[in-house]
Amino acid sequence: MREEPARFDMSLPPVRTKWYLRPVTWALSAPDTIRHRTVIRKTRTEGLKPPYVLLCNHNAFLDFKVATKAIWPHRANYVVAIDGFIGREKLLRDVGCICKRKFTQDIRLIRQLKRVATNGDIAVIYPEARYSLCGTTAVLPASLGKLCKLLGVPVVTLICHGHHVNSPFWNLHDRGVAPTEAEMNVLFTAEELKNSSADEVNDRIVEAFQYDDFAWQKARGIRTPYEGRAEGLHKVLYQCPACGAEYRMGSKGVKLFCEACGKRWTMSELGELTADEGETEFSHIPDWYEWERANVRDEVARGAYSSGPLPVTVDTLPNAKRFLRLGEGIMVHDMDGFTVRGTDGDGEPFEMVKTVPSLYSCHIEYEYLGKFGDCVDLNTLEDTWYIYPHDCGFSVTKMALATEELYFAHCRAAGRPCRPGLA
Repeated sequence: MREEPARFDMSLPPVRTKWYLRPVTWALSAPDTIRHRTVIRKTRTEGLKPPYVLLCNHNAFLDFKVATKAIWPHRANYVVAIDGFIGREKLLRDVGCICKRKFTQDIRLIRQLKRVATNGDIAVIYPEARYSLCGTTAVLPASLGKLCKLLGVPVVTLICHGHHVNSPFWNLHDRGVAPTEAEMNVLFTAEELKNSSADEVNDRIVEAFQYDDFAWQKARGIRTPYEGRAEGLHKVLYQCPACGAEYRMGSKGVKLFCEACGKRWTMSELGELTADEGETEFSHIPDWYEWERANVRDEVARGAYSSGPLPVTVDTLPNAKRFLRLGEGIMVHDMDGFTVRGTDGDGEPFEMVKTVPSLYSCHIEYEYLGKFGDCVDLNTLEDTWYIYPHDCGFSVTKMALATEELYFAHCRAAGRPCRPGLA
């Protein structure tokens, strides 16, 4: 029988950033914000002091550095996924980070955030809970409005522009984009929050979170001459709009291509796509991505969506020490949600089932750490599984889209349609 590893202690109270680490956070953030000539425009922030909630969009690690600049010299507590704590739990706790397992409903986090507000500090939250796949808004949890009302402190947003086109999730190479921009806006004072409903709070947050990094790049005329700028884009654009084939897209240099029909597209320095021959179906990358979503939505509506069964390798992250190899298994993602079953090295069975109503979105990774391949990240309150399909036809992007569309369809069938931008 396998020995149960120690679990990450989520109940420890958040640490107010150690005084001697506050200048360190600034020193680590300043060089990149200077190099990218980050401009932060502030609205209604006159006299703004902690405590408040800072809601930030999420496109790259640069987000954290810009947030540090935006709130300086005040201290903050950041909600961070458990994989961010690997090998550095004490350091992250000391700088004020609060651990969270992605896409779980954890009452302990609410208590932690309430304590941050009581301490008179800033609670920094990235409600999209993952890097944007193509530089546009990811779905937001419908619980945001209720959370803000519960905390009862001003609600501030920080929306960054340029971070995705500088270092996209599908190819993290820093392209040196400058200047980047950010908008810091007080959406609600404490008094305005008190007099607003949770739905009104949600509506304002969703409105503030509308962004499109590729449209921003084109409007600003910012060029990215990096010669590998299209490499990895096929991870997001997994379906060919010319022939409809899935999982046959590839990319190299500035080219995106379909290995099924041979069609090729060139990505310009302004982030636009042009077909080398024939019709350019989508010049704007997010339009291609939303076309794929519509196709997945249609599969869900017909009851035909299914990915798998896929042979997988499963790693587990019970604490912040390191990933542990759980074993080999099979993953199915279909109209019922995710099912992962297998056996560990001792021959003991393991299983995780995430039903459609339990998961409004999911976290995925492309070529995780540059050596493990694409994966789906599924969580319980006590564990995190990184699930790596073997080399066969699949797309973790499609699984992420399907997770959301399955959840939306479930809500509609239950008579509670999801509000635009929320889940």
